[in-house]
Amino acid sequence: MSELAKRWAVAGVGIPVVLLLLYLGGWVLALPVAGLAALGARELYGMAERSGVAPLSPLGAGAAAAAVLAAAWRPAPPDFAALALALLVVTGVIALVTALKVRGPSGRPLEAVAITLFGVGYAGLSLAVVPLLHALPGRWGGASGPWDGLVVVALPLAATWLGDALAFFAGTAWGRGGLAPSISPKKSWVGVWAGLFGAGLAGVVWYYVAQAVVPQLPVGGPLVAASIGVFLGVAAIVGDLVESLFKRASGVKDSGTFFPGHGGILDRLDALVFSLPGAYVALLAVGTP
Repeated sequence: MSELAKRWAVAGVGIPVVLLLLYLGGWVLALPVAGLAALGARELYGMAERSGVAPLSPLGAGAAAAAVLAAAWRPAPPDFAALALALLVVTGVIALVTALKVRGPSGRPLEAVAITLFGVGYAGLSLAVVPLLHALPGRWGGASGPWDGLVVVALPLAATWLGDALAFFAGTAWGRGGLAPSISPKKSWVGVWAGLFGAGLAGVVWYYVAQAVVPQLPVGGPLVAASIGVFLGVAAIVGDLVESLFKRASGVKDSGTFFPGHGGILDRLDALVFSLPGAYVALLAVGTP
């Protein structure tokens, strides 16, 4: 199966499931996202182990899942910030004690603890943004229904996926590499500009749909939405390159085997690890009086 056919196959199955979960929201959405966060953290720890460092994988994966559940439980920014800080502190203390008692100096405790905590942020806190985004319309005033949360989360998804699709088509047709040869040789500047155009276009289309569904939408027009889309496109490219860097450092082609023939969780969510938080920050900024 060609790379393009694989992408369409994953999209054909994944997008309807994602939309259904986003419509249902609540714990129905949070539990599978928490599972993805745990699996993503384990994939990151697996790459670290190939590089000679053994993180505290069960602890970090559990904390990554807990971050998503905490966001679903207390989605207001101040409440979640307090919970996230407490989670990181507790995880860090447990990791330190475990590394000192079990690993000892020869077990590279500093690297083990650092990567364990990094995995909680990289896979856990980034995906915790999904329930935070889903609850965001409730902070804008007015009635909020299931479609509101779905539409808001759709912004980073649409910007990332449309940007990635146009980058792939343009890069395949006209690109010649050159963006980051030592990290991702196939990435080209042609693909970058096409991807940013696609992300900006996704932002504009999203704005007109969201305006009809979410009356209290604080985004001040299609130009603002396009700017947010381009910003998310940049975040998605950085996320893609970061995961490629991790894979090159650990000498693997894919982060895992969760999707047979398609790679791991992080291979599918690498761009969203950055674009999801980017969307939350952007929408918080435009929605703050």
